[in-house]
Amino acid sequence: MILLHRLSRIAAACLALLVSGAGSEAAAQTLRFSTVVIDAGHGGKDGGSVWNGLIEKKLCLDVAKRVEAGLKSRGLKTVMTRRTDTFVELEQRARLANRVPTSVFVSIHFNGSRTTLISGGEAYYRSSRGKILASAISRSIKSRVTGGSRGIFYADYKVLRATQMPAVLVECGYISNKREARRCADPVHRQKLADAIVSGLLAARGR
Repeated sequence: MILLHRLSRIAAACLALLVSGAGSEAAAQTLRFSTVVIDAGHGGKDGGSVWNGLIEKKLCLDVAKRVEAGLKSRGLKTVMTRRTDTFVELEQRARLANRVPTSVFVSIHFNGSRTTLISGGEAYYRSSRGKILASAISRSIKSRVTGGSRGIFYADYKVLRATQMPAVLVECGYISNKREARRCADPVHRQKLADAIVSGLLAARGR
């Protein structure tokens, strides 16, 4: 009887440790930040991908501004790497971001491929903290946006490598795909993309 009582107490202790560990792991999957640096990809002389009558740089800036509005409405501070159709060097974008304390970095893009059947959003990361952002945004896009998400991927992009904070590059969809291009041309769809990015950021922040 005493042996059974001891075994029961050991089992309870083990269960408590497992629950505690799970809680710590969950806590580790959120980030602390008060500001989001929003990077509208391309701009100026760099138009990015051009497919089906759409120019990537214009879509990027439109979605970036919508993300900014969404974050501000929820009480977060924002910094934009560009607000107009201007060319900004990648190094300059990273330097600007690195001057912002307690922040994360989100670079917004639209994709293109000669394999025009490919569609869907993608999120790229380089660091473990960036992976938290990428995962949260990818899940949000998958659940909220027509076309969904193709998942998250590791990449050594300059804006991910040169930024010191958690950073993610979001490809909002393939404008080389005619059906997806029609969606991306619609402001309603772009608002849904922006809302999904905002929701993902808030999820990564643990609210």
